[in-house]
Formats: sequence, structure tokens, C-alpha cells
Amino acid sequence: MKIAIDTHTHSVASGHAYSTIEELAKGARKRGLKGFVLTDHGPGMPGGAHPYHFGNLRILPAHLHGVRFYRGAEVNIMASDGSIDLDDKIARRLDFVMAGFHEICFEPRDRKGNTEALLAALANPLVDAISHPGNPAFPIDIEAVVVRAAELGKALEVNDSSFRVRVGSDENCLAMARACVIHGCSMVCGSDAHFWEDVGRLDTAKAHLLKADAPASLVVNSTVKGFETFLIRRRGSIQSDTSSLAARA
Repeated sequence: MKIAIDTHTHSVASGHAYSTIEELAKGARKRGLKGFVLTDHGPGMPGGAHPYHFGNLRILPAHLHGVRFYRGAEVNIMASDGSIDLDDKIARRLDFVMAGFHEICFEPRDRKGNTEALLAALANPLVDAISHPGNPAFPIDIEAVVVRAAELGKALEVNDSSFRVRVGSDENCLAMARACVIHGCSMVCGSDAHFWEDVGRLDTAKAHLLKADAPASLVVNSTVKGFETFLIRRRGSIQSDTSSLAARA
């Protein structure tokens, strides 16, 4: 399986990553990718990007060094109610928003508590995907998360970096990918690059997708068209969900 768009990359704005946006673009081109999403950490992460960083991404061009550039964020799940650390007004300007657990922002709960928080984050209309849900530090009810993500049209990530830095992710990621195949849940395959040379480093994640017999049609960033279609559908869903909320207010 080929991946056209790396949906998870970090620049120096994340505070603990080491490359500029321009360097990330060069890394994507070097790997033969068609594009990449900049998903710097939300402001709840110590050293993370200021909200202005995300709001001002609109000044950047749609193409950098010959690859498509997408404006995104990896926001932090901050509490059991699924709240995230980026204002709705700013998140709505972005192309792609992932939400994920990070120990420094959300202390791991038991399986039930982690699952409840993740399901609540999935219910946020502005969240498009969940980052590294296979992290063993946050045990979850994989079946429940996959079913809900599928119902909401959200994506779950197979994170290549997890196999190196989150020991024990292999079994969880494979189980999640297999459940996504069964329930028709969308997936994204991201490098979680914190250095430009890791952009597009996806071999282990792709191997797990192969083991799970995941069709390319479920991996929305396997083609540019697939990813663009996913984004268009998600923007339409956001409009519908926010209109419904306004009508009930």
C-alpha cells in the first residue's frame, strides 16, 4: 500500500520537534509524498504552539517545495469530558484536526475512563481523527472506539512512531486495524515525525495494515483524492453538526 499524504508531522513550534515547516516539506518531497499535514501540538502541551500559530497558518501557501501543504493540529485531550486545548474558532480554520492522549496533559485512567474520554473527544464535531489510539499507556475498549468512530465518520490513526517509542503498541494497533476493517472505519497512517528525515517514515505502520488486510479505500490518506474527499466530507459534517447545535440552543 502506498501513502500519498503524511497526516502527522511536527515543526519546531511543537517545542520538542527539531525542523521547520520548510524542512518538513523538503522531507516529504524526498520521500516521494504528494503532501503532508502539519499537526503541531496544541497549547496545552508544555512548550506547545501558541493558538496564534494555528490561526496564522492561513498565510502559508497550499504548496511548499512541490508538495501539498495542509494546515492541521494535534490537539490534546485535557479531561474526561473530551475537552481539547484549541478554541473552536481556530480549530474550524484548519484542514485536519487530530485529538490524542498525552500523559503530561491527561493522566491515564483505567480502560473505562480512557474509553469514555476518547468517545467524548470523538463526539466533538471539530475532531477529524484520533492520534495513536493504540498507545498501551492508555488502554481502551478498542471495539467501542472503532464502532463509534465509524458511526461518526472519523478516522483512527496507525502511528508509525508508536512502534518505536510506545513499547507494546504492536498488538493494540493490529487489533484496532482489524476492527476498522470489520466495521468499515476510516484510518490514517502517520509518521508522527518530529524531525524532517522521518516525514513519510511509514513502513512499520503499512506492514500492520497489510497484516490486517486493510483495503486502501479505508486508509484515507493512501491517495490525494481519498484524503481530499475525506476532508470535504468532514467539513460538510462540521457544518451540519454546528448548525444542529445552534438550532437547539
